[in-house]
Amino acid sequence: MSTIEASPVASRPGEQVYRVVNDFSIQVATVNGSGSQTANNVLMRSIFQMGVPVSGKNLFPSNIAGLPTWFTIRANKNGWVGRKKEIDFLVAMNPETAREDVLKLDAGAAVVYDEPLKLKDLRSDLHFYPVPFDKLVVPVCPEAKLRKLVRNMIYDGVVAHVLNIDLDEMKKALYKQFGPKKAKAADLNWNAVMAGKKFAEESLPKTDPFAVERMNKTAGKIMIDGNAAAALGCVFAGCTVVTWYPITPSSSLVESMIGYLRRLRIDKATGKATYAVLQAEDELAAIGMVIGAAWAGARSMTSTSGPGVSLMAEFIGLGYYAEVPAVVFDVQRTGPSTGLPTRTMQGDILTNALLSHGDTRHPILFPSDPAECFHMALDAFDFAERFQTPVFVNSDLDLGMNTWMADPFTYPKREFDRGKVLDAEALDKVQEFARYRDVDGDGIPYRTLPGTPHAKAAYFTRGSGHNDKAQYTEREDDYVNNVDRLSRKFETMKKAVPQPAFELNPNAKIGLICCGTSRFAVEESRDQIIREYGIPTSYMRLKAYPFTSEVLDFIQGHDRVYIVEQNRDAQLMALMRLDLPVELLPKLRSIRYYGGMPLDARTVTADFVNQEGL
Repeated sequence: MSTIEASPVASRPGEQVYRVVNDFSIQVATVNGSGSQTANNVLMRSIFQMGVPVSGKNLFPSNIAGLPTWFTIRANKNGWVGRKKEIDFLVAMNPETAREDVLKLDAGAAVVYDEPLKLKDLRSDLHFYPVPFDKLVVPVCPEAKLRKLVRNMIYDGVVAHVLNIDLDEMKKALYKQFGPKKAKAADLNWNAVMAGKKFAEESLPKTDPFAVERMNKTAGKIMIDGNAAAALGCVFAGCTVVTWYPITPSSSLVESMIGYLRRLRIDKATGKATYAVLQAEDELAAIGMVIGAAWAGARSMTSTSGPGVSLMAEFIGLGYYAEVPAVVFDVQRTGPSTGLPTRTMQGDILTNALLSHGDTRHPILFPSDPAECFHMALDAFDFAERFQTPVFVNSDLDLGMNTWMADPFTYPKREFDRGKVLDAEALDKVQEFARYRDVDGDGIPYRTLPGTPHAKAAYFTRGSGHNDKAQYTEREDDYVNNVDRLSRKFETMKKAVPQPAFELNPNAKIGLICCGTSRFAVEESRDQIIREYGIPTSYMRLKAYPFTSEVLDFIQGHDRVYIVEQNRDAQLMALMRLDLPVELLPKLRSIRYYGGMPLDARTVTADFVNQEGL
């Protein structure tokens, strides 16, 4: 709900407009390749530095420069940082989309626009601010070739004036963006900001209700995207081998990781790298290298998206059946096939859980924010080695490539969990080493690493039929015993995966379950449902698959449970249907969104209300 203050602002004749403080969304519509990213980041960070919770989402085309791109900043005093369906403040810089963008706005929205577009003639129920950008940029930037890039900073100055953004904070954000090595470029862009600010002061009387006021809700927080957070987590998890094939939206994860490795994984004595990053010829080769490196004892990983996962199926099956650790970050995007490469989705849940032919089950971690991207990276490597199996970390484009607030990550102090690895000393104490034998009843066998100096250490790694001694066999009982043990190992995982986050309301008959970035829409939707309809709800956010006993308890404790997810076919609910007792299935209902945009609270609320018949 907006913060409405009693004091009116200047308005059109006969109209009284009240201030809406720290609760709005700004959308900047520009042209891909025009250099708007810097201006947008500076604008977002300026609001963040004023203590107002913000998030930034970039909607960009998947092919060439020159096509439309939109950047949306949400500011919300209550900390809601999921996508807001409505746009309150539009900066219209793209002639191709300006008319459509304006016509989509709700009444009362504000529009800063390039004056030649004549957008003011389209509607009478909006607050328009025409700006002659081409005229203003000439004295600021004498070099014509640079004007296309510099003119975007002018709208930062205009918006700063209209929304009352502190100019000192904007200057700090701008110079942080450029860094000390680009001081001249920063000065040039700052002059453009000031030109926009001066023009707005002299020519644009404020009529809209939106304003930024200083708060204290971002102190000590950082701004980071999920891919960078995951990359840092992989480094701290001890990953030394990274193999990949570039694919949107996961490429920046490995690109960030390369930067961190160069800073943090260089031997001080020799100056040599203590890691290996290999760009493979395709995703199949990439996961093959991961499994080979992990078999040799290295912590290794790859990063990809849905099309890449499709290619990895055969080697993932090998990792599962031969029991070799591997970590796969899947930054999900909209499919199938090429799909919409720059749109977000949770469309790989079923694929990753059951990937490869035959009977396979793979653990999945579901990070929802940058902090979990960081910490679940550590969890993933420990989990892969402890259970000797491929592990998926299901991020998505919204989390991976967009900018989020986060608390600074805590320095990991725990020891790596390498699982049941027998060294030479341990082998001396065992009568017989059988690679695929369940000694402890948990389904997890013991393993050795290549090069272990002991006569008992050697074994064949088999993706074909094998008995518990890793000997080739096609005997029925050996095969059944082996796959049953793998199933038993999967059951053991249920006690080791991250537990769900949940909020139980003792008065609630209805529950909502989600995973990943759906949390932001679901949490805000619950607030809308109780405020607007008076209906209490309980909430559970899954952090991992296999599902823990808490999931069963949660569903049993409610009359109806809505599974909220971002795909067409209710994949998360389908996975739950495979695991749940059949008598609980009638309780499950589905709320789905699969249009490629980040899920928003209003969409969840509307579907909930419709299904409840309210």
